[in-house]
Amino acid sequence: MDISVIIPLYNEEESIGELYKWIERVMDENHFSYEVIFVSDGSTDRSWQIITELKNESEHVHGIKFRRNYGKSPALYCGFAQAQGDVVITMDADLQDSPDEIPELFRMIKEDGYDLVSGYKQKRYDPLSKTLPTKLFNATARKVSGIKNLHDFNCGLKAYRKDVVKNIEVYGEMHRYIPYLAKNAGFDKIGEKVVHHQARKYGESKFMGWNRFVNGYLDLITLWFLSTFGKKPMHVFGFLGSLVFFIGFISAFIIGADKLWCLANGIPQRLVTDSPYFYIALTMMIIGTQMFLTGFVADLVSRSSSNRNDYQIEQTI
Repeated sequence: MDISVIIPLYNEEESIGELYKWIERVMDENHFSYEVIFVSDGSTDRSWQIITELKNESEHVHGIKFRRNYGKSPALYCGFAQAQGDVVITMDADLQDSPDEIPELFRMIKEDGYDLVSGYKQKRYDPLSKTLPTKLFNATARKVSGIKNLHDFNCGLKAYRKDVVKNIEVYGEMHRYIPYLAKNAGFDKIGEKVVHHQARKYGESKFMGWNRFVNGYLDLITLWFLSTFGKKPMHVFGFLGSLVFFIGFISAFIIGADKLWCLANGIPQRLVTDSPYFYIALTMMIIGTQMFLTGFVADLVSRSSSNRNDYQIEQTI
């Protein structure tokens, strides 16, 4: 199979049918073999009913229905697991991503040899409350990830080599950082394509700009830490714990040595326990020990959660 198109959605009943007909036309014109996987992320409108009707009309349609709303990352994770195409395309269901971009994205993966191609919505039709946080977020993501050539990490329109989606783990809210996840997994040939961004045709955006920026910033810190120290948390906690303990120990030693020197030379000196520096030193030694033990325990349990991607799927067609 040439292409798998994965479309996560939440309450997009107005656009699903129109989007599929558009995809179908593009695929037929280019003679692609394909499948379209709709992932209903706990939709409460008629979205699943429409997906079921499309499935009855076309063998190319597949659907995954979540029992409740989990988020975009879980939807992509389950879609990736089911995808069979040599090239996997992801896009949003709100008609702001154009299926006409699919042939060129496919070519860039197959002929140019990219592992991942991310869309770049150079000219956007979103409100300022969404575009300004996005610009700040992307600048930060480029700096932290080291992927300097991407201008729009969070663009829903992306193309992947099949091996990429089968070897990365998308969880929580990490869909914003799939290029970073791919890079950490060893897929470092990452490209970008300027894509056409259309104004939203139906309804309103399900995401608020500043909220997405704050959450994205926190997720970026998490991903940076996991990619840097995730497999060896002892490297950071053990180092910091040892450093703090060493400073506390040296401070306590100096306080004790000063007391002994004063006693040896008959110089009046207050009790060691009367000095606030003694308690500061003692506290640093305790904190250092705790940090060291935290790193040790974290090293044992790192990335071993058995239910990180345990999502309740109500129905699959």
